[in-house]
Amino acid sequence: MKVVLLAGGLGSRLAEETVRIPKPMVEVAGRPIMLHVMDIYDRWGHNDFIVACGYKAMAIKSFFQDLHLMSNDFTVGIGNGEMALRPTSKIDWRVSVVDTGLATMTGGRLKRLRSWLDDETFMVTYSDGVGNVDLDALLAFHRSHGKLATVTAVQPPARFGNLELGPCDGDGGQVVEFTEKVIKYETWINGGFFVFEPGVLDYLTGDEEPLEQAPLTRLAHDGQLMAYKHKGFWHPMDTVRDRDTLDKLGCQTLPPWMDFENGQPVLSTDAPTTKLQHA
Repeated sequence: MKVVLLAGGLGSRLAEETVRIPKPMVEVAGRPIMLHVMDIYDRWGHNDFIVACGYKAMAIKSFFQDLHLMSNDFTVGIGNGEMALRPTSKIDWRVSVVDTGLATMTGGRLKRLRSWLDDETFMVTYSDGVGNVDLDALLAFHRSHGKLATVTAVQPPARFGNLELGPCDGDGGQVVEFTEKVIKYETWINGGFFVFEPGVLDYLTGDEEPLEQAPLTRLAHDGQLMAYKHKGFWHPMDTVRDRDTLDKLGCQTLPPWMDFENGQPVLSTDAPTTKLQHA
């Protein structure tokens, strides 16, 4: 099954990094965030990727062109340039890198990939968010309902503490509970990790249309969009604080987005509570 990575946005909220490299190439624990996303799919046996790039597309193309060298050892003859690769990496991915246009929106990027996609179910996600999503369960859910599209719904990591107030008299009241940065209420947002049938492509109109707006709205109105609830770890990389948080988590022996045995949320104190703005 092909996996599309949307990787073409400007990443303006990470300007200190994205002025020189595209957002998917920003490093977390010494590796581009995009590779961590691909690790998640590889864990569940999905290794046929299509990277839809735009902003600084050449940097992404060059990176994947040389990834087999960077991932393995090699011997090179300085005099004649002959090279012998000595494989050390377990990575066995097929990666297609497609320039889908500098100013193209997410819906347009996906539409431009029609000729790259076979007439079969495919997956789509963003290159700037990670989560320990059970992709087998996600696919089983998608196949069970028979609709065109499934989006993974996630609960945004908490940023602020919460005050529970008792009955208020005038301008104030007694604090009956103080909770420090916990997810307590049923708030769900788009976390990416989509599963689409080919018919979804017919809902896409042009380069100027974000996938997250009219196309998904039309699918929902037609009863063709279902949500798979993921209650485990999920974290976007929208800001410098997000990057720093993920960098620390990524240095753990088992990063939380690769801990598929742990179904409980791992909470972050730095993630925004607003809807994720995607590349």
